[in-house]
Amino acid sequence: MELSEHDRRELQLLEEGLWRAETRFDRAWMERILAPGFFEFGRSGRIYSREDTLGIAARPIEAKIEDSSVRLLSPDIAQVTYTSVETYEGEEQVANRCSLWSRTEDGWHLLFHQATPVPD
Repeated sequence: MELSEHDRRELQLLEEGLWRAETRFDRAWMERILAPGFFEFGRSGRIYSREDTLGIAARPIEAKIEDSSVRLLSPDIAQVTYTSVETYEGEEQVANRCSLWSRTEDGWHLLFHQATPVPD
């Protein structure tokens, strides 16, 4: 079972879109990509529902994605893993991240996301 280069690139672009303010805070874009049952275990340990995620207030985002990897878990489920390096008020926060994406007739939809802090 192999992921096509087209799907690999699309998933990377979708994941990067979660880190760009112009897409992350575009409610229509987020509603399109978040699966109906989406939820997230945030870096803080908090659990975010789909509605929580859609309701997050816009803010500047300063982040890098490193060591990104995409793999197919089943014909229509893909996993994206990476390390995020975010800067908040001059302080760097590093987390290991994992997203599960489902392929549907409408394209890829984000089912689940988890962030785990990386200790200093």
